[in-house]
Amino acid sequence: MDLIDLEARAAESLPPASYDYIAGGADDELTLADNVAAWSRYRIRPHVLRDVSSVDLSTTLLGTRVSAPVHIAPVAYHRLVHEEGEVATARGAAAAGAVLTVSTMATTSIEDVAAAAPDGPRWFQLYVHVDRDLTAWLVERAEVAGYRALVLTVDTPRIGSRRRDGVHGFVLPEGLELANIASYPGAVASASTVAYATASFDPSLTTEAVAWLAGLSSLPVVVKGVLRGDDARACVEAGARAVLVSNHGGRQLDGVIATADALAEVVDAVRADAEVYVDGGVRRGSDVLRALALGARAVFVGRPVSWALHEGGSEGVETLLSWLREQTALAFALAGVASCGDVSRDLLG
Repeated sequence: MDLIDLEARAAESLPPASYDYIAGGADDELTLADNVAAWSRYRIRPHVLRDVSSVDLSTTLLGTRVSAPVHIAPVAYHRLVHEEGEVATARGAAAAGAVLTVSTMATTSIEDVAAAAPDGPRWFQLYVHVDRDLTAWLVERAEVAGYRALVLTVDTPRIGSRRRDGVHGFVLPEGLELANIASYPGAVASASTVAYATASFDPSLTTEAVAWLAGLSSLPVVVKGVLRGDDARACVEAGARAVLVSNHGGRQLDGVIATADALAEVVDAVRADAEVYVDGGVRRGSDVLRALALGARAVFVGRPVSWALHEGGSEGVETLLSWLREQTALAFALAGVASCGDVSRDLLG
């Protein structure tokens, strides 16, 4: 599988506004590009003469056994790229044994995604809204529907300056809606992402919100959007069970540090008190190996899933995840490591 060609085919066949909404980043897209480039700056120092006749990629995330450390990051509006949207993504993720993180800004409801793949592990990403009752309502629905964690995005007090969206005047096409918000009494689910976020997301968010969410349900809280060790430590002390190192795919503040470069500091700050994951620019199995060597327990992938969903629906998503798993197993074998537990920072130089 060639991910560059996969994206190129999506660019040719999708409406330009839809393609650019997913592909684009903030301002000059420096961070967008650096997220991909940063992984290659870490050179691998492989072991030799190690028994890699059998490579085991399995691990656990918040107590759930998974077959590989590669999972799906939250991405809004899956029906922009495929008519079945998040339903098809859920089926593909479940077939591949990967965790699907469903966005608050999904075009399919929490319940319908769960029904599409009832046995697949899934987490729910959310923003804390100014209307805390709305946030609590979403959390309750996710818990009832069998989601296994809450992924709180904390890097979006406002929507970043996304130049491509401005060029197109991006709004949701007719027939699509914020499916998780539309049924809330009195909800105004704008077709404009910027308008909705500006009116709804709480820009006064502090670690108090992490503690509030941790006490709101039985679901563990994962804090997404952390790039500093001190912030990560504060999240854990407030009750987070895991931290996801992320810069929102380069879509918020342009020029921020690449996630690969932020990862080790966060891992060192959190120590063994919480799990650490990472997203941003992961494109090959060798990137997964690097992420684990820097201390991540797993990686999450966003844009490539959108392109695979567009081209092949649920089968496309499953094929992409299977390919990344195979690539990761190959990287492990060539680096002389037979399991996730064998990967350590001394593999990098």
